[in-house]
Amino acid sequence: MTATAPWQPAAGGLTLAVRLTPKGGRDAIDGIETLADGRSVLKARVRAAPSEGEANDALCRLIAKAAGVAPRDVDTGCRRHRAHKAAGDRGRWSSADRRAEKNIERR
Repeated sequence: MTATAPWQPAAGGLTLAVRLTPKGGRDAIDGIETLADGRSVLKARVRAAPSEGEANDALCRLIAKAAGVAPRDVDTGCRRHRAHKAAGDRGRWSSADRRAEKNIERR
C-alpha cells in the first residue's frame, strides 16, 4: 500500500496533516511518517511549550518558512491541543503550492 502525501488541495491552498512534538529541542521538519492507519503526516518539532498556543504559533512559523509564505498565511485550524494537527492556509498558498511541496519533500 502506497502512502499518500500529508497535504491535500483545499480551496485557496493546501491542508497539511502534521504530527507536532512541542518542546522538541529545536524547530525542525523531520520528514513524513505513515501512521498505523495508513495516513501520512508531516513530522515537526518545535522548541515552544504546548501552552497558550505557543507551540501552534511556532508550527505556523516553521511551516511558513518551509513553504516560502508569510506566517499569517498559515493556520493550525480548529484542532488545537492535539498531537496531530491539520494545518491549513488563509488563502495565500495557491501560488506557493509547488514550492511548498518541493521544500517539504526534501526533508
